[in-house]
Amino acid sequence: MVRNYCDICHQHILTTFLLGLGDNYAAEGLRRVGELIEEANPGTFVHFVRIGEDPSSDRSATFFGNLTDHIAKVCDDLSSHQILSTAPAIDAIGFSQGGQFLRAYVERCNNPPVRNLLTFGSQHNGITAFRECSNTDWVCRGAMALLKGNTWSDFVQSRLVPAQYFRDPEQYDKYLEHSNFLADINNERPIKNPKYKENISRLDNLVMYMFEDDTTAIPKETAWFEEVNGTEITPLRARKLYSEDWLGLRELDRKGGLKFRTTPGEHMRLNDKVLSDAFTEFFGPWKKASKQPETHGDGDL
Repeated sequence: MVRNYCDICHQHILTTFLLGLGDNYAAEGLRRVGELIEEANPGTFVHFVRIGEDPSSDRSATFFGNLTDHIAKVCDDLSSHQILSTAPAIDAIGFSQGGQFLRAYVERCNNPPVRNLLTFGSQHNGITAFRECSNTDWVCRGAMALLKGNTWSDFVQSRLVPAQYFRDPEQYDKYLEHSNFLADINNERPIKNPKYKENISRLDNLVMYMFEDDTTAIPKETAWFEEVNGTEITPLRARKLYSEDWLGLRELDRKGGLKFRTTPGEHMRLNDKVLSDAFTEFFGPWKKASKQPETHGDGDL
């Protein structure tokens, strides 16, 4: 059965979720994801990450707010959670923008530590265009109107969520100077944060799913950390981010923990079987995923 998880979204025995643009923690489809995890690994404790205290404010927080504050709240909430705080490790899944937000959690605090991180259609290398909104989605339309006014202003960078992972190679200098979020968590500035590299390299697996027909996350190759500049696509393994190992991705890859996956269809159009197979392979208290290096056309390790 195919479900539109974008409309609804965002172990050891524990799993956390972080939400995509326009989602909220109480959405029916998200609860279905929790059911699939329980079916694949009975007894799993499932935790839904939230920024707002109610579904409406949680949805608004996927458009508005400072991502530094959002991630700090997630760090505080998980480290003080009655169950999560005692876990030796958790597995985590992030849908769309939730994927890079959970990666930021791993890099910046990682307490409790993440063992396996799965991301679906996430904008790891940023976006070069903003999404379209329906005529009746006034929260989305209001956010996009502000974004298109001045993406690099301090006002927009501290308040509009999608602007904080906007990354246009043709405006790269402006991006490095003004980006409030992505330039930092991708360790792209001259001064690197060694903690980010250390925490990512300690993952068992980072599993990145790209939607084959994605026209919402532009470019779709961002899901694999690929650089797209016009018609030129530079695979992750051919980038300095990888060769100089700014984030620990090369180290993770060499131990077999960097996984590149594709799934058919548009952005967040997911088949239950894709999710169930992923949860069976990577989640569960006694299972260890196979750590064999994967190739997908970007050359040898």
